[in-house]
Amino acid sequence: MIFKIIHTSMEGAEKVDKWEMYMEIQQLIKQGFSKSKVAEKLGVSRSTVYRNLQKSPSEMAEWVESIKTREKKLDPYKALILSWLREHPDMSAAQVQDWLQERYESLEIGESTVRAYVRELRTEYRIEKETLPRNYEAIPDQPMGEQMQVDFGHTKQRTPDNQEVKLSFIAFVLSNSRYKYKKWLDRPFTTQDVMEAHEDAFRWYGGIPREIVYDQDNLIVVSENGGDLILTKEFQHYKETRRLNLRVCRKADPESKGKIENVVGFIKHNFARHRVFHNIDSWNEQGWQWLNRTGNYKIHNTTKKRPVEVFSLEKQHLRPVAEKLTIKNNYENSITRSVHKDNTIRYLSNRYSLPLGTFHKYDTVGIKETEDKQLFIYITDTGELIAKHTIPEGKGQLVKDRSHSRDRTKGIHSFMDTVAKRFEEVDSAYDYLNIIRQNYPRYIRDQLQIISKQTKENNGAILSAALKECVKRNLYSATDFSDIVSYIKRQRQADDTITDNARAVSSINKISGWLMDTEAQKRTVNAYTEILEGESN
Repeated sequence: MIFKIIHTSMEGAEKVDKWEMYMEIQQLIKQGFSKSKVAEKLGVSRSTVYRNLQKSPSEMAEWVESIKTREKKLDPYKALILSWLREHPDMSAAQVQDWLQERYESLEIGESTVRAYVRELRTEYRIEKETLPRNYEAIPDQPMGEQMQVDFGHTKQRTPDNQEVKLSFIAFVLSNSRYKYKKWLDRPFTTQDVMEAHEDAFRWYGGIPREIVYDQDNLIVVSENGGDLILTKEFQHYKETRRLNLRVCRKADPESKGKIENVVGFIKHNFARHRVFHNIDSWNEQGWQWLNRTGNYKIHNTTKKRPVEVFSLEKQHLRPVAEKLTIKNNYENSITRSVHKDNTIRYLSNRYSLPLGTFHKYDTVGIKETEDKQLFIYITDTGELIAKHTIPEGKGQLVKDRSHSRDRTKGIHSFMDTVAKRFEEVDSAYDYLNIIRQNYPRYIRDQLQIISKQTKENNGAILSAALKECVKRNLYSATDFSDIVSYIKRQRQADDTITDNARAVSSINKISGWLMDTEAQKRTVNAYTEILEGESN
């Protein structure tokens, strides 16, 4: 009830404002002020003055009244936006816009429109925005193709089963155009990973800038040595091979790398915040889509230009990438282990599992123990990481990754059949899964696993409703399906609560059902009018 009152009062206030503006314009014009002076006095545009003067009082009244019932462009998404704001009060309007465009690719909406709509919802439903202070520095722009800044970031994300995982990312930005690139890992970065990320970034940009600016990260720099950089052995070799010109910022010197620090914050607050993590492959894919949709397309607050448009000019100033450089894994002090027929290796008196089929492909694998007690197992020839385990305390244990028990030779068709048959509408479900397979060919098994989990945890009615809603709204991904299932469950819980309250009232009043259904005799309004006027005995 209070929401309705507040909403009504807001509409009333808006109507009063419109009327006051109209009357003030009319009065000033009658007093002899020119239209330009009227606009200046009231702080509005001349076009606003012209529009008000063109309307008669009756036309103005009709227009103001129409404001009360006029549907806004984002009204069809109101419930969804409200659910986001209530669950995440610190959510920005920019992130709301990005999430809408992620779910509804055909939606064309301006940033100012979203900002105004979110502001109205916060006022109407009393959702205060939680803010975190951020510091910005004014940094002069570099010439095109001159500089790229690089930095690392970390976030903690929630999984579908509400577990917390720590993710790491490396971010790149061209200083002139602000064109960005990023890559995520679900483990700490190694020097090997950093070099591979650079190669990915150079392919993304289609060239190499004249200077690359870093923070003092121990994956790259051993010591600054009074201005003379001493790089790690691996990165020194990479620098010489790619002929890179590096510069490392001094400690406590944010002015030198302010652009990349803003980018790291942008990635954390606009892309990662409140996003549910499923697996690292789909996470990176969502990240690249975000770069194209928002990160590099949204108008930059400082330059007032879209990075993607400026980059079309800046990329012509980059040094071409002469050839593809293959980065080989270079684990210091790495050793090999024989693969046993049960697809395990032995290390420090414990056994560690490998993916099924490893024994038939490889006789030996390479291993590397990290400082945080992680064991990395990789193919010695290619450096491909095939398993990662936490080294336990004690001896004689079998350390097994549950995914290694999965038969990866099992056909996708069979998996899709299994998942589809858990729905009441098997044919519709199979058509839905086929479209998901077309959208995510590389990650279809992961997509099926997410949907399979939902089919095991929910009844047929919820699954049918979710499937129908996803098809209706063109939501063809496992994460969207999971979100819709969660939404339907919340709605049904709310309906059940209302039903239970109604039953409780009925029980307390102890009124028979037939009395509740009985309708009293009704007279027309004319009958009461005749009585009051004395025309009836």
